[in-house]
This record gives sequence, structure tokens and C-alpha cells, in this order.
Amino acid sequence: MNWLTNVVRPKIRNILRRDTPENLWIKCPDTGQLVFYKDVEQNQFVIPGSNYHMRMGALARLKSVFDHETWYDVALPEVVADPLKFRDERKYADRIKDARTKTGAHDAVRVGFGKLETFPVVVAVQDFDFMGGSLGMAAGEAIIRGMELAVEKHAPFIMFAASGGARMQEGILSLMQMPRTTVAVQMLREAKLPYIVVLTNPTTGGVTASYAMLGDIHIAEPGALIGFAGARVIEQTIREKLPDGFQRAEYLKDHGMVDMVVHRHDLRPTLARLCRILTKAPAAVVETVATTPVDDAKPEIEAIETTDEAVSNPTEPPAAPAAPQA
Repeated sequence: MNWLTNVVRPKIRNILRRDTPENLWIKCPDTGQLVFYKDVEQNQFVIPGSNYHMRMGALARLKSVFDHETWYDVALPEVVADPLKFRDERKYADRIKDARTKTGAHDAVRVGFGKLETFPVVVAVQDFDFMGGSLGMAAGEAIIRGMELAVEKHAPFIMFAASGGARMQEGILSLMQMPRTTVAVQMLREAKLPYIVVLTNPTTGGVTASYAMLGDIHIAEPGALIGFAGARVIEQTIREKLPDGFQRAEYLKDHGMVDMVVHRHDLRPTLARLCRILTKAPAAVVETVATTPVDDAKPEIEAIETTDEAVSNPTEPPAAPAAPQA
């Protein structure tokens, strides 16, 4: 009987069992509806029925922004992985290794240089899947390097913010990234280059208290949570009930904290239009170049330093931007 129970029955069960991928279906956080993952992915991670904006990884975000999903991954400075030798329930070094294995990214911020509707731009993206998109030394260096590159190339800088705040495992070193990135933003302003921030869900803590709210234009995705402290902490502090939708994108737009709330499907043309307006680029150039077939386009510029993780690189690098008129 033991042989039938322990050997024969498990073998039959394994034959009849069908393995189902874990991410085959996605449950909409808003309506509870189950949606096929491929449908959501093809819809830029927006739930088709409810228009709920799911979180978007850094790689998918860069693909959605750049022309023909082509860009250069910018080489970022190396930093000490665990400067304080921090440990709580686990070693901080182990947490970093796990996050890198899970996401395939070196840290929370990835920077790319390419074209947005034929207009050269530098784009930095925070990946919330990497330790909550927290701002540490590596993320701070990445943002600063992206802004420096924007100044070198005379290109607009676009920041996609998604973070829970500063990375406390790095202590004061993580908090120092707030003033350092603020200085880098001032460098963009002195160069008279556009700095556009896209606030995604969630953008909180020290990130909101620094570079995420220093843009020339602030765009928010629908329903994005944006704030410094959490709503519960605020209610306990002021001893009052907060209004409905507090710290959400639509509420903040109505109260002047963000300039516009833009659906993800409309985000790319909106960013391109803003870049051209802020750099005083003629609209006629967009119409002429946009009709050029992809196969016939031959962009020409000097190549910039890239990492080994560059995705969909063209055979020839994109065209260098002309210096914007003051």
C-alpha cells in the first residue's frame, strides 16, 4: 500500500498536472478583474477595462519613450555597494544581490540617451522593483550623470520618478543625494535646458523632497500617489481626516502641485511636444522628419559611452541635438 501511495500516485499526479506561469493573469487592483498578462503588456501596462496604470519597469519604460525602442544605455559611475556594512534582519549586501538578481539591473536608476520623435533627449527612469526605487548613492550618481550628459549634448532631461524615498541602509550618504541632485538640477537651469519630471505611482519621501519636484514641468500619471509622508502619518499628526483622493495625481493637479495629468498612451507625444516648446524648436521640423521612412533615416552623431547592457542599439548613433536658443 505504501508503494502505491508513495510512488505510483505521485507519478500519475505529475503526468496529469499542467504547469501554469505565475504571471499569466493580472488582477486589477481597482476592480479586481482578472486580465491576461500579454494584453496588459501590449497596452503599456494599463488595464484595458479600468484604465488602471500598473507599475512599469525601467526597461519597458525606456522602450515606450524612445523612437523604434532604440537608445544608448549610459555608463554610470561605480559606487561602494555597502559603505556602512549595514545589517538589520539581513545584510544589506545580500539585499542588493537579491535585487540585482530579481530585476537584472545594477541599481534603481537607469539612464538612456536617444531620440523622442526625432528629438534627442536624455531619460532617467527609477525602477520601483529595485528595493522600492529607493534613492541611494548609486541612484544619485546615475541621476547626476544623466543631467551632466544632458548638458554635454544640449538635450532636454526627462526624469521618471518612482520611489519610496531615501535608502536608509546607507544612512546620511543616501540623504546627501538630495542636495547633490538639487545642485545638478541647477546646472540644467544654468544651461537653459528643459527638465521635465514624470511622477509615477508611487513617488514619496526624500525623492519628492528633492529632484522630483524641481522640474520645469511636472506631469503625473493618473492615480499616482505623490507625497512626502504617508496619509496615515499626516492624519495622526494633524488629528484630522484627510479628504478623499488626497496625495493622488488628480487632487494635486487641482491644487497646483502638478501641471498636468496625462494618460500613459498620450505621454510620449506630450513629452515630445513639451521638449520642442521649451527649446523653441520649430514645429515644421517635426512634420517633415516624421514622414521619413525608418529604413531611409541615417542619423549622424558621435557615439557616447555605453554599457554592455545597451538595448536595440542602431547601427549608427542618433543625431546630435543643436544647441537650444536662449
